[in-house]
Amino acid sequence: MILFLTLLHLLGVLFAIHALMSARTSQGAVAWVISLVTFPYIALPLYWFFGRSKFNGYTAARQEAEKLVENKLHSVTTTLQNYTPQTESLGFLEQVSQKLANKPYLHSNELELLIDGEETFATIFDGVEKAQEYILLEFYIVRDDALGMQIQELLIKKAKEGVNIYFLYDEIGSHKLSQNYIDTMRENGIAFYSFHTQKGIKNRFQINFRNHRKIVIVDGKSAWIGGHNIGDEYLSKNKKFKHWRDTHIKIVGPSVIAVQRTFVDDWFWAMEYLIEDLRWMPTPATNANTKMLIIPSSPADTIETASLMFLQAINAATKRIWITSPYFVPDSATVKALQLAGLRGVDVRILIPNKADHILVYLAAFTYFETASTTGVKFFRYQDGFLHQKVMLIDTSHATVGTANLDNRSFRLNFEITALVANKDFAKKIEDMLENDLKNAYEIDIAELKKHSFFFKLATHLARLTAPVL
Repeated sequence: MILFLTLLHLLGVLFAIHALMSARTSQGAVAWVISLVTFPYIALPLYWFFGRSKFNGYTAARQEAEKLVENKLHSVTTTLQNYTPQTESLGFLEQVSQKLANKPYLHSNELELLIDGEETFATIFDGVEKAQEYILLEFYIVRDDALGMQIQELLIKKAKEGVNIYFLYDEIGSHKLSQNYIDTMRENGIAFYSFHTQKGIKNRFQINFRNHRKIVIVDGKSAWIGGHNIGDEYLSKNKKFKHWRDTHIKIVGPSVIAVQRTFVDDWFWAMEYLIEDLRWMPTPATNANTKMLIIPSSPADTIETASLMFLQAINAATKRIWITSPYFVPDSATVKALQLAGLRGVDVRILIPNKADHILVYLAAFTYFETASTTGVKFFRYQDGFLHQKVMLIDTSHATVGTANLDNRSFRLNFEITALVANKDFAKKIEDMLENDLKNAYEIDIAELKKHSFFFKLATHLARLTAPVL
């Protein structure tokens, strides 16, 4: 027994050193080091499952995929230059964001703002129905409920028409998906597979990474991204939450190619082969000229793309920064950026749900309110059902719609995708949408929060300790 305990403590020290050298935040490093050294018999298995914030192997797979399509990508890059704005025409936010994404802004796009599930899935179904060559789909959650069966039926119909269909789902987000649903897809000619976040020996025991992207692409000409997954709750059919408030966008134009490239990288990681015969030549929109940037982010990035995207948006705001997210568990840098924006006189509003779908996230958010609000940051809780959209409005000219939440998981552990749109007309649509959402919300009274019991406050601070894995 003494020998066993000695070995455990030795392993605890070794993994504490690993945590010290590899953790992305000092708070996470301190928490893991203390836990691993003091309570290795508890902390070691937790660290093996939750400890790493760096995803192994994906970058190499992405580079391999790019080598295999080097000739195609070269011609695509050359063609896309016709839709790339001149650098001198880009503002400060746009120039930095372009470097962050390592991709260019593209114009000649047409965007459709889609509010809630009925509108979103109606246009996705319409797009899928019109597909002639291929359909690419990627979702964090796929359920075999009524909506899931409806999508399955439509995809099988298109597969029988000769349309090639490739579908990725996250095995953890879709853990309730039945084997019968999976088998039915594959038996009908649909390439339906999980993203394999645990693929590779270094990822084998990790359950902390998620592919949180929601992507649909039809024939390389149109794409959909946003907050909706495939499940009846996204059509407001959840008994607990009822109305499910979410936002998606439909893209037509050259930026579809940028979304498609993200999907292809994910597919190559999961399946280790390249999808052939995809359309890579961009198709400009005929009646619009919207400029936008597609920003994929992941734990495989060399820098923290998602967190830096939020920081850059907050720091660039001069008049207004409105952020809506189902979860508010930011890191200290983001909190400070929000405080500084408030001190600059920027109208800072954070819209989050009043109802919780994750109790720890709900509790942890309380610990940030008082600190941020002292500098003018305003918090609102949405009351008309559950708020799940991931949207930002920056001044009157820029907006984002995507999959990234304002929390550590999206910042460092999830594969995400966000569209940053530089267009005043689109920003106005986002403004109108959020103003309507705010009519269904109430502002959090910080004075009331101070009246909570000691035990409630204790629970919120204990919940905050779990922020690195929320």
